Amino acid sequence: MKKQILLASVLLFSSQALMATEPAKTPEWKASAELGYVSTTGNTETDTLNAKASASTEREKWRHKLELTALNTSDSGGTTAEKYTVMGQSDYLLKAPNYLFANINHEKDRFSGYEYQTSENVGYGRRVIDDATLKMDLEIGPGARQSKVDNAGSESEATLRAALKLDWDVSKTSKFNEVLTVESGEDITVTKSVSSLASQIEGNLSMKITYTYKETSEVPAGSDDTDTETAITLVYTF
Repeated sequence: MKKQILLASVLLFSSQALMATEPAKTPEWKASAELGYVSTTGNTETDTLNAKASASTEREKWRHKLELTALNTSDSGGTTAEKYTVMGQSDYLLKAPNYLFANINHEKDRFSGYEYQTSENVGYGRRVIDDATLKMDLEIGPGARQSKVDNAGSESEATLRAALKLDWDVSKTSKFNEVLTVESGEDITVTKSVSSLASQIEGNLSMKITYTYKETSEVPAGSDDTDTETAITLVYTF
């Protein structure tokens, strides 16, 4: 676990040393916080609350993004859902529309059959659509994944990750977002899609509907290979 934390720190903050050679510039930070209701199926079947926080910034040559999510609830029989995720990515901007990226994802899902799953990736990205209301990025690159099966040993394998990221301003008050990733290793392929539609209620407050689909090609015995989450949340941006 200490190795994953150390690697996350290196990926997310090593760029700061390089930034010291760039002209001083105050970054513009964007952040949001979400709280809402979630209905889940698959390994976890329950109604619960979830929370999410994200922050991003863009400089002359760098983009950084960090996301934290938590899902936790219990009933009279005990805990029925408990999942935490951390995602961080740093992009180094080349000549438009190209960039390089470093990405790390850590997931701890008590009901997935895994104690944790962590992946690290580096690679090449390209903004294939860059309009005023529509932006789409494609990414590909090698990486590694570490998995710890419940009550068993840990596994590690090399991976190849491909991603599609789309942001669409449907109207002045509505935004659609899609993030599709496929992370393929020698033994396991993980496909994940996160689709969301946000609509402004008033000022910095919005309502968002999110549908998450995750499929793992091979899972521990007794676990489902497909998980879905449908969330309706209130989002405050600042």
